[in-house]
Amino acid sequence: MKKFKIKSGDTVKVIAGDHKGSEGKVLQIIKDKDRVLVEGVNLVSKHTKPSAQNPQGGIVKKEASLHISNVLLVEDGVAVRVGYKVDGDTKTRVSKKTKK
Repeated sequence: MKKFKIKSGDTVKVIAGDHKGSEGKVLQIIKDKDRVLVEGVNLVSKHTKPSAQNPQGGIVKKEASLHISNVLLVEDGVAVRVGYKVDGDTKTRVSKKTKK
């Protein structure tokens, strides 16, 4: 099983692609495809048919996934790479830049 250093709920910054420089909160991680959904980033238009939940139908804006290598964790307003530090039985995420 793959282990990612970014988790749901983290704030991330996009570092590559069309949405470079955008920031948002991670909504979901798709482990088998190495992708993340970031709130308000990489929005696509999806045409929907009328249904019980959406009786009007129409065009809906929806987040599309980004590859996990194109995002960095944001800590104190700065995008940082992340590592792990093991102290006995505890394992904590540590910024490579600030060592926090």
